[in-house]
Amino acid sequence: MLVMSLSPQMKNIFVRQSLSKQFLMLSFPILLAGTLVIGWWIGEQVKDSVVHRMGGVTALYVGSFIAPHLQSLANTEILATSDQEAIRSDLESTPLGQKIVALKIWRKDGYVLFSSDAGMAGRTFPVGEGLAEALAGRIFSEISERSQSEQAEHGQPMQRLIETYTPIHADRSGGVIAAAEFYVKPDDVDREAAAAQRRGWLLVAGAMLTMYMLLFVVVRRGSRTIIDQQRELSLKVHQLTEANQQNTQLQGRVIRAAERATAVNEELLQRISADIHDGPVQDLGFALMQLKTMDDACATDSELLQPPWLKSLGSACVAAQSALTDLRAISTDLDLPDIAQIGPAAIAERVVGDFQIKTDSLVTLTTSTLPDDAVFRVKVTLYRVLQEALANTFRHARGADCRVMLSASDSALMIQISDKGPGFDPALALARGRFGLHGMRQRIEVLGGSFDLHSESGTGTTIRMTIPLNPALHEYD
Repeated sequence: MLVMSLSPQMKNIFVRQSLSKQFLMLSFPILLAGTLVIGWWIGEQVKDSVVHRMGGVTALYVGSFIAPHLQSLANTEILATSDQEAIRSDLESTPLGQKIVALKIWRKDGYVLFSSDAGMAGRTFPVGEGLAEALAGRIFSEISERSQSEQAEHGQPMQRLIETYTPIHADRSGGVIAAAEFYVKPDDVDREAAAAQRRGWLLVAGAMLTMYMLLFVVVRRGSRTIIDQQRELSLKVHQLTEANQQNTQLQGRVIRAAERATAVNEELLQRISADIHDGPVQDLGFALMQLKTMDDACATDSELLQPPWLKSLGSACVAAQSALTDLRAISTDLDLPDIAQIGPAAIAERVVGDFQIKTDSLVTLTTSTLPDDAVFRVKVTLYRVLQEALANTFRHARGADCRVMLSASDSALMIQISDKGPGFDPALALARGRFGLHGMRQRIEVLGGSFDLHSESGTGTTIRMTIPLNPALHEYD
């Protein structure tokens, strides 16, 4: 509550302090208030105790010198004049009597039998608390502070006095025959009560201070431990932050290296495709033309058919034609077509169409909620993984019930290729180093996507891939 009541500036100052200082700032007002309240309460209890003790002692003395003059009340209801004069004489001549400021002797019905104030004698008043206690046989004593009207009503000449009621007992029967009300100055009581209060205050203050210091020692030790742990934790956090930054930089370098490797791989594939097309394909084409020319010449001139080696001319033409076809297919697969201006749906249709023409097999393509365009890296990855997955389907499952499904969310492109082929053991296939599977996984994970392969013997194979539509590009030192 104390913290909540502070201004924002004071709260900031408070929060920046150590726990031990916060404890000092918060606990000192609380302990001080507690010390004041407990000290005041103990002081009041001490004062009441002193008042009752001294009042009781004084009552015994007062009762001892007035009781002999009141024994006639056991048989009569009126105090004799001689007894009144004897009581008044004792008040004036004895040291104890001189300390008594006022004295009244009450009958059981509230009638004032005697009073040091002549105007109060012979009057009847309601029986109050103190008088009732005395008539019941108990001593009642308290510090009385009354207004002027109450002083006049009760014959109390001073504003603050010790008011005491004491019972008067009959000598023979021991019964209460009257009650004495007297007032004495509180000087002695105040001195003794003040001394007792000072001792009580010192005791409470010492106990509170000792407890406060012990708590402070405990809190300070805990505060130092926490500060040391915070310092050590801050150091470790700093070290972890630096390590994380280094890991982030290394990760960025790995991603950049993978991206450069992918780009270099594409360039290498295009170069190989161009070299195959411009080199072996041209040579094989020229050789095939020469072989066909020779074959045509042999077909028109029967004399040229006589040498034995000419019988293999047709087989050579077929072999050369097959090699040329394979080299052209390889060159076509290695070369990346112009896909910069088309979207994911068109890329999938192109890959599936080329595959169906080349293999003369059927592929079911399903697309839904695809974006109109994507970044070039995503397009290249989509083209290559579809191309490789379909090639694997044809190679190992002969294209049995091949299905390709493409869909997209706000942030990712989902690809699923499945077939009903014989299936295989994925762990064994990866352990044997299947370059196609490794290549697809690497292309997907470089972009921050996911690659999942599921295949069982006799149930076919399913590949699920996720490619982020906007893979993060980080700049690293």
